[in-house]
Amino acid sequence: MVTTQYRENYGACDWDGTGACPQYWKNKGGVDYFLSLGSVFNPDTIDQLITKVAARVERWNNYVEEYIVNWSIEADDYLTPFEKDQLEYEGEIKYPAKEVIL
Repeated sequence: MVTTQYRENYGACDWDGTGACPQYWKNKGGVDYFLSLGSVFNPDTIDQLITKVAARVERWNNYVEEYIVNWSIEADDYLTPFEKDQLEYEGEIKYPAKEVIL
């Protein structure tokens, strides 16, 4: 499981595209991503896997940023805190963690 932080640059709203972009970043939550490791997992290659996932999910520009803040190895039936909350309060998971396919 990989968790990201998503941020928006509110300063970019007033930017005319010339000179340096004003910086006023606000954290806007994040996204939980799952990567299926299959039945064969080599802990020596986890850094390589995270680098590949980062290439898929991270983005950086004058307007938004999304970057990995945490990762962990979880069981196939693991539910994120957000998924657990949805089950508890809504009775179903309408917004599951996203799957990354490499």
